[in-house]
Amino acid sequence: MENFKNIVPIEDFNWDSYEKGESPVQDRSIEDLTKTYDETLNTVKDKEVVEGTVNAMNKREVVVNIGFKSDGAVPMSEFRYNPDLKIGDKVEVYIENQEDKKGQLILSHKKARAARSWDRVNEALEKDEIIKGYVKCRTKGGMIVDVFGIEAFLPGSQIDVKPIRDYDIFVDKTMEFKIVKINQDFKNVVVSHKALIEEELEQQKREIISHLEKGQVLEGIVKNITAYGVFVDLGGVDGLIHITDLSWGRVTHPEEIVKLDEKVNVVILDFDDEKKRIALGLKQLTPHPWDGLDPDLKVGETVKGKVVVMADYGAFVEIALGVEGLIHVSEMSWTQHLRSAQEFMKVGDEVEAIILTLDRDERKMSLGVKQLKPDPWENIEERFSVGSVHKAKVCNFTNFGVFVEIEEGVDGLIHISDLSWTKKIKHPSEFTAIGAVIDVQVLDVDKENRRLSLGHKQMEENPWEVFETIFTSGSLHEGTIIELMDKGAVVSLPYGVEGFATPKHLVKEDGSQAKLDEKLTFKVIEFNKETRRIIVSHSRVFEDEQKAKKEETFANARKGNRKEKEAEAISSPVIEKTTLGDIEELAALKEKMENSGK
Repeated sequence: MENFKNIVPIEDFNWDSYEKGESPVQDRSIEDLTKTYDETLNTVKDKEVVEGTVNAMNKREVVVNIGFKSDGAVPMSEFRYNPDLKIGDKVEVYIENQEDKKGQLILSHKKARAARSWDRVNEALEKDEIIKGYVKCRTKGGMIVDVFGIEAFLPGSQIDVKPIRDYDIFVDKTMEFKIVKINQDFKNVVVSHKALIEEELEQQKREIISHLEKGQVLEGIVKNITAYGVFVDLGGVDGLIHITDLSWGRVTHPEEIVKLDEKVNVVILDFDDEKKRIALGLKQLTPHPWDGLDPDLKVGETVKGKVVVMADYGAFVEIALGVEGLIHVSEMSWTQHLRSAQEFMKVGDEVEAIILTLDRDERKMSLGVKQLKPDPWENIEERFSVGSVHKAKVCNFTNFGVFVEIEEGVDGLIHISDLSWTKKIKHPSEFTAIGAVIDVQVLDVDKENRRLSLGHKQMEENPWEVFETIFTSGSLHEGTIIELMDKGAVVSLPYGVEGFATPKHLVKEDGSQAKLDEKLTFKVIEFNKETRRIIVSHSRVFEDEQKAKKEETFANARKGNRKEKEAEAISSPVIEKTTLGDIEELAALKEKMENSGK
């Protein structure tokens, strides 16, 4: 009862007037009271946006006071974009109905936002304002965000500065954004959360960069790994460890050295004037392997290692972590033929080699493998003496001969003139093939230049000793024209021998010219054993026959004339005085005629 002690009733309150609808208070009418009451309330209209105050909240709705005679309730779902909403906050609402059937004021916050959304969006872009939005769902390439009641697009690349692996963790979250693009024609809005992070990181970056120095050692986190290097987050600023600066040894891929999100200590190697590109090193934090190389190691010693890189010109062998030597292809085998190093070795091979050169200052080393075997040219005269016969492998051709290998490191040349006794060879490929095995005879040994002069035709007797007795000058032989040229024709003769005929010696008896593949009779007009040359002629065959017939005819004619003269002398009278000598002559002539008549 103590609560009611100070309550004092209105002395002039008229209950009769109150029941009649008249003013219960002296000197004040109902109209005056109504007017006074109405003045305390806001005058509102349907379909209007007004500002109200949050009076109460629960899981389902928010009660908003707009200064009207009753409060309105707004579904809590319309405030999902603002999880920090609290009692006393000012909010905009849209009046849908001042009084429904139940006398309830119907408000909508969503429609209020939509009514002014486009203006708010443009204003936020113009002022570079940070706004809040509610991530509704995923979509192709990004997320859909509720901003001022408008569905804006958040590209996946604009969610964070780091690559996003799981988009679903952002759904149903309220985040801060910046509007980055508006398409006025299509009413499309693009927002970015990354822009906010970048601004913050840029401030951190400027602070960090201002204190950077070359040689400084910092702790960072592996942010990204690529084929060419590793990006390290130094606390708001990124630096790159190039793959060559990860380890003193060979690195195929950076993942062999570091893992994503791993903490690493790095040293600053260099940066540009604005310090936007920072080069970092990891291997520089450990001593160089060459500094720890055995000081007693010297040229001529044998070392073991593993092939880490192959090139056409040689192989790089790692004899200790970060310490490599080059085996040039010329030091892999005693052979002098140019080959690719891949024919001898491959990456991963364990090899043994001899140190040929060693430069500790330049940190270079050259190695050799062939030196582990004896030099095949040391006793070359004993093993490949002049006149000895061997089998060789054809390695290469030149216009003047064939290069062959008798054994590894022992090469020789067969001159084109020493391939065959009989065939006219224009190029060695007509006679043999690369990789073929051929019998050879050593003609000469040049130890200083490591070259043997070899012959193949010497494996057989010289047939030109015999040909000299067969293809004598003037002898006739059947031959076939196997090649025609401007200067003449090559003629295939018996026993595999080839002859040559000039164009004038290819004219046939009917005046026509002999053709390719035509078989004719040829006469040898010249034979040269030294140059192995035979000159033949088809024309001479019938020309000599015609000449012989003419000579025979002429001889017979002369013989007939002589007989006529002798007969005339016998029958003619002797007028002159006959001497003893004349008688003797006539007697002899008569006897001769008689004998011939018999």
